[in-house]
Amino acid sequence: MARPRVYLDWNATTPLRDEARVAMLAAMDTVGNPSSVHAEGRQARRLVEDARAAVAAAVGAEARQVVFTSGGTEANVMALVPGIGRKGSAPVQRLIVSAVEHPSVMAAGRFPSEAATVVAVDRNGVVDPAHLRSMLAGGSPALVSVMLANNETGALQPIVDIAHVIHEAGGLLHVDAVQALGKIPLNINELQIDLLSISAHKIGGPKGVGALVVGDRLAGPEPLLRGGGQELSRRAGTENVIGIAGFGAAAKVATAGLAQAADIAKLREKLESGLRQHNDVIVFAADAPRLPNTILFGAPGLRAETAVIGFDLEGIAVSSGSACSSGKVQPSHVIEAMGYGPELTRSAIRLSLGWSTTHEDVELCLQAWKKLAGSLIKQSDETEVERF
Repeated sequence: MARPRVYLDWNATTPLRDEARVAMLAAMDTVGNPSSVHAEGRQARRLVEDARAAVAAAVGAEARQVVFTSGGTEANVMALVPGIGRKGSAPVQRLIVSAVEHPSVMAAGRFPSEAATVVAVDRNGVVDPAHLRSMLAGGSPALVSVMLANNETGALQPIVDIAHVIHEAGGLLHVDAVQALGKIPLNINELQIDLLSISAHKIGGPKGVGALVVGDRLAGPEPLLRGGGQELSRRAGTENVIGIAGFGAAAKVATAGLAQAADIAKLREKLESGLRQHNDVIVFAADAPRLPNTILFGAPGLRAETAVIGFDLEGIAVSSGSACSSGKVQPSHVIEAMGYGPELTRSAIRLSLGWSTTHEDVELCLQAWKKLAGSLIKQSDETEVERF
């Protein structure tokens, strides 16, 4: 009998939770448009609003602050717009993003390219609040976008310290919390966040639905999609009732499951210790606070694309730490921003765990690594096909 595959790519996407599936199936049988005033429409509206309340509760917000989107990327682009500001204060006219952001943030949203700048990070991929303060000084109010937890390394940013520096300078803070939701406690008010992006499929909900959470007393952002008055006139278009229902159900379970983080962290530590048995292995951002489920490692001479194939042939699903474009693995801009050279940026492999990861999964992964490491790390001109 074939050995079950081991899934260690939870930061890319998660399995659909049973609770989300049940909620989505029920929503499929709801015929009404949530904007209609008849009974069927009100039933659909109730599903949307119940989910909105659940998502808001997961991040310490009020339901009225949650704007449903098609995912984290849309939420990011919606947030990054000139002219947004606190009521009664000067609107932002420039954008500062950290060097390790998701591509949808690095692209600067709706800001013109000349209005956007990048704040550097240290060897662990962490922003220095003092450096950010110097960039904010003497200029017009800025919107600053810093992700809470990096999708590749798992490194956590000192968001409260960063928020203090930004607000002291009259700016606003946008946080991409797509990877943080469901893994660590998240409260928009305690962290002093003005705009927060989250996504359903990272917490056991369906793909294709996310949310932008807009802080109180914020004027804006201007809608990205204009038309009808859906989503409190912040995003036009009939709501994805089925996806939103699944998002709400997943948010409830993910919040309740935060207590499992310590158990997942122990599995990560076991996995990390095993990987380090090979002396050349480097764990990126190892000296920074990290998500409990994430390891990004590399080694001189290792090629990420080859390693991913090798693990896959051994029945282990992992990912490279870099973005794929047209099927070609590119060096990780995150690792580059952390100051590593080309050899290591091309070597990064991400292992990410989740709520159903077991000790056996970790052992099978380490067995695969022990089998593969020697040949993978050797300098070689062999092609991937020749090697395997």
